Amino acid sequence: MSLTGLLRRWGRRLRRSDAAAPSADNGDPLLKAADSLRALLADASIPAEVRVELAADYAEVEAMLGRLEQGQIHIAAFGRVSVGKSSLLNALAGSAAFETGVLHGTTTARGQQVWSEAAAHGVQLIDTPGINELSGEAREKLAFEVAKRSDLILFVVDGDLTSIELDALRTVAAQQRPLLLVLNKADRYREDELAALRARLLEHSAGLIAPENLLEARAQPAPERVLRVDAAGNEQLETVTRAIDVSALRARVFAILEAEGKALAALNAALFAGDLADSVGERLTRLRSEIAARVTRSYCLAKGVAVALNPVPVADLLAAAALDVALVVHLSKVYGLPMTRAEATGLLGTVVAQLAALMGAIWGVHLVASALKGLSAGLSTALTAAAQGALAWYATLLVARAAERYLAQGKSWGPLGPKRVVQDIVASLDRDSVLREARAEILRRLK
Repeated sequence: MSLTGLLRRWGRRLRRSDAAAPSADNGDPLLKAADSLRALLADASIPAEVRVELAADYAEVEAMLGRLEQGQIHIAAFGRVSVGKSSLLNALAGSAAFETGVLHGTTTARGQQVWSEAAAHGVQLIDTPGINELSGEAREKLAFEVAKRSDLILFVVDGDLTSIELDALRTVAAQQRPLLLVLNKADRYREDELAALRARLLEHSAGLIAPENLLEARAQPAPERVLRVDAAGNEQLETVTRAIDVSALRARVFAILEAEGKALAALNAALFAGDLADSVGERLTRLRSEIAARVTRSYCLAKGVAVALNPVPVADLLAAAALDVALVVHLSKVYGLPMTRAEATGLLGTVVAQLAALMGAIWGVHLVASALKGLSAGLSTALTAAAQGALAWYATLLVARAAERYLAQGKSWGPLGPKRVVQDIVASLDRDSVLREARAEILRRLK
């Protein structure tokens, strides 16, 4: 199996890991997650180009490994602008740790603070920018990235879910992190309104949020205007400060921490490691495709020019076959599945047999052109060489595409078999366009 396939299988295995369910049989989930992250960092088979492109992700792996070693758990508040995420975290922390204000979207960057009340669990509270901030694509991206790397997410709303919030909730839920839906500013509603709103939220978040994970909070309740009547019957309006109430949320969070504290961090690390393994695999696939395209073009050009210049009948076809074998060997190294010349020759034979069945007439023209070029003692070379070289170019391109498909599937033709694979490749290429480009390039080189 190719490295790409192994990485993807590793990613799936990490996601299915039992890190979220520690037991005496499975050992410490934190240690298992840390081992997975160290293996990612130490994998010497990942090319330098891929590491450079994914440098930020690798830095995050380093940071996550440090978090695991220090026993930290990250809890992030996530949601629309001005739903009170910062106020909610301040209420939990019991201090003004996060900036709040009357401006639309006060939080513009990731904020982080130790939750002293949960120090035994190593909890860090994280604030994120609003996901619908106007002209704030970068902030929205940051918010999603923070949520993705958090061990427990508080999705904060202040009313029924908007379409933007519902889409975001689905996105976050799909990341498989533990998730609580928090209805903040509950003080704005009467009891009957709260009951109706809770029912709507449960309906709209069905399948995403368990009923016990929908919680109400009053993180920064507005003052209440109360009409007082004294003994003399005089009426007077008074402003009464209402108490902050995040007790239900605090209780739920602590219940989760007590039951699953270490497993939260371990699960998130395993999920992140799996995501990164997939990213590495996808980047490797793109990188190999880019390298393979350059290698293929070099062999197409070499074969096209060689065939065009060779005046000996049919001998140019033999030389072309040797180049095709060398091409297959080269591509096998690009895909990390080295093949011997014998293996490459066998693969080439399979591809050519299918091509011959599909395009017998074309190979007949190729043979005639080769014969004409020799019999005319070079007089007709100017008329036939470029066309014959272009046909050789096209044939090599078909061989390369078929070999790539075979290698990308771990030295397998897959369920379709070689005949269908070759048919699909032939159908996908615009032969006339390829021949025109090849003929023009060959003529340029010949001149």
